Amino acid sequence: MEDKKIVKRTSAWWVIKITYLLTAMDLTCMFMQFGIVPYLATNLGLDAIGFGYLQTFFGILQLLGGPIFGRFADQFGTRAALTLSYLAGSLCFLLLSVSISVPLLFLSRVPGIFIHGLPGAQMVVTDLTTPAKRADALGKLGLCFGIGVIIGSSLGGILTTKFGVAVPCYVAVAGYLACTLMALLCIPSQTKPQSKRNEAQQGTSQSSSVFSLQEIIRLLTLPGVMDVFLIKVLSVFPTGVFLIMLSIISIDFFGLEVAHAGYLMSYSGILQMVLMTNVFHYCLIVPPMVFSFSVVGVITDIILTKSVPVSDTGAMLGISASVTPLIRTFGPTMGGFLYRQFGVSSFGYLQLIVNVSLAFYLLKKKIPQKEEKTQ
Repeated sequence: MEDKKIVKRTSAWWVIKITYLLTAMDLTCMFMQFGIVPYLATNLGLDAIGFGYLQTFFGILQLLGGPIFGRFADQFGTRAALTLSYLAGSLCFLLLSVSISVPLLFLSRVPGIFIHGLPGAQMVVTDLTTPAKRADALGKLGLCFGIGVIIGSSLGGILTTKFGVAVPCYVAVAGYLACTLMALLCIPSQTKPQSKRNEAQQGTSQSSSVFSLQEIIRLLTLPGVMDVFLIKVLSVFPTGVFLIMLSIISIDFFGLEVAHAGYLMSYSGILQMVLMTNVFHYCLIVPPMVFSFSVVGVITDIILTKSVPVSDTGAMLGISASVTPLIRTFGPTMGGFLYRQFGVSSFGYLQLIVNVSLAFYLLKKKIPQKEEKTQ
């Protein structure tokens, strides 16, 4: 019996390591679009407003797709969910490579509704770790995120500048197809323990539909879930808005070229608001800003997965993953308004006001130091 436990732990450790590698590859491919899409949009004649519409369209698709992806993973397994995400990513870049008009460029964003590789990886890690070890395992996914930002942002910009749009698109397609093959070969069809799979099949959920608004509402209304979810949304919103506007700020305010703007984004990944007057000030400010952004994300995801039945952790992580596309949907409009009306410093003041308000709320709320897992 002890030997079986050792084998099971070794197998889980191996799958988690593979998941880290897949996540780094996935995010590297994903962040390559930050060098491709602006370049392509400019060449096709889109102005800043049109580009904002493009970003908002992609954000809405991912906002709708997050909860669907989470429930899909709970019902069909994380391997199927990751495979769906990677195939959608390859289709996204394949369409980008042939985007010779604005409608085709918008069409290339449609597969984004299923691109949720990071939440899929979080589901694998959550299923294969105990609550005590979950924080460490999920935190290491942040390193994968940083690697993706560093390599993807720089590589996408460099390849686009030297070879045009097609080459980085084909590189990303190849990367996503490699991720698909690795997921099929190395990730188990089901990562939840057998007892929890039985629980899921017997019906902690009230609906078997992959998309069920009733189930989303049910999860959000569980004790403590809505408070933590809103804290996550509010705490990451100011930083998210700033990072969305970073490409415009780096070119318009800092006066950087496109390639240098990619390097600046890479710096943010390595470190994963007061007043900024040059790039040096930005480099001083980003470490605590991105650190807090990452820590809040990990902590809230841990609490949220401990606040729902194990059979619903995928759905909960899918809902949690919708925070980023939610910011991407409304961020460009709000960020553009703040930047034009009040300048770069407005992002810092917004961050200060939100964080101080949340700090007072948490002190008054007296949220418990430990969360118990709902069974």
